[in-house]
Amino acid sequence: MKVVLQNLTKIFPSRDKKSGQEVIAVNDFNFEIPDGKLVGLLGPSGCGKSTTLYMICGLQKPSGGKIFFGEDDVTELSTENRGIGLVFQNYALYPHMTVKQNIMFPLQNLKGKDKLTKEEMFDRTLNAAKLVQIDELLDRKPSELSGGQQQRVAIARALVKMPRVLLLDEPLSNLDARLRLQTREEIRRIQRETGITTVFVTHDQEEAMSISDIIVVMKLGVVQQIGAPQSVYDDPKNLFVAKFLGTPPINVLEGKVSGGKIYIGDEAVLEVTNVDDQDIYIGIRPEGIEPNENGVLTCNLSSVEVMGRDSSVISTHPASLNPIVRAIINSDIRIDTSAQTIKYNIKPHKFFIFNKETEERIYYEVK
Repeated sequence: MKVVLQNLTKIFPSRDKKSGQEVIAVNDFNFEIPDGKLVGLLGPSGCGKSTTLYMICGLQKPSGGKIFFGEDDVTELSTENRGIGLVFQNYALYPHMTVKQNIMFPLQNLKGKDKLTKEEMFDRTLNAAKLVQIDELLDRKPSELSGGQQQRVAIARALVKMPRVLLLDEPLSNLDARLRLQTREEIRRIQRETGITTVFVTHDQEEAMSISDIIVVMKLGVVQQIGAPQSVYDDPKNLFVAKFLGTPPINVLEGKVSGGKIYIGDEAVLEVTNVDDQDIYIGIRPEGIEPNENGVLTCNLSSVEVMGRDSSVISTHPASLNPIVRAIINSDIRIDTSAQTIKYNIKPHKFFIFNKETEERIYYEVK
């Protein structure tokens, strides 16, 4: 089931009676979610991602625009008639019911031609429980389950209705690090097995990039960039996207373009064409700089953190907007930690420049 968002907008009235200024939570969102894909809505708190999800499911009414499920306009349709499955971050399970009763509950409310027999309801419940691998826990109460198991129950309850669209609102936020990793892998497996069009809301870019077919990066209600996760990481359209995606985060420095060369401080680090002389912001991915005694960029060496397969070289530079400049290198490479400075070479495909006023990406060609 494809989902089409057409000029979708949500405006909340001002809480400040004096200013009377409205809050635009989502601003003119246009996007087509392809049938059977998992789309991650990604951004910091307050960017409008959950509001977008709630408009898709019908819990909030848009201030403008339309929502289509396939060819059906569902903008004015009630939540229960949209055919959606919704999973919240707090599980929202009924504590007095068993796992089986929690999963079966949505089926008991079906009426008319959709009404099921007890046998049909049990079969669907068992199939949903098997899909999320909790079929041996059907007689337990939620209080007897771990956080990861409770989240699986919530997912099974959403799937048992055979929804047209599955919506997940930060479903991993309440889990510890190991469970988050395990559960996100399960969500991806389940989505692929069912083929249900899924929208996954998170502020965790690592989560979004690891399981999504497409990510939508949002800021203050405005879509910044849409694309395949690796494509957005490799080709950010502006400084916000470059800074938001990546662990460790991108190194950001002040620089300038002068006479066809990009300077960081007094050092010319790259020769380029098709870029006018100007002050710029420079973004360098941590894996985009590598130690070299004849390197083009000189930093003050602070320390080296060995992390097994990789090492993290920590240094500083007067032009850096971050407290440190971090390089991720193979741990086989030995760094002289007694040295005061370290020189780096730069990988051009990991090196981005941005307009200092608009923070939009400036595209260049290497000489």
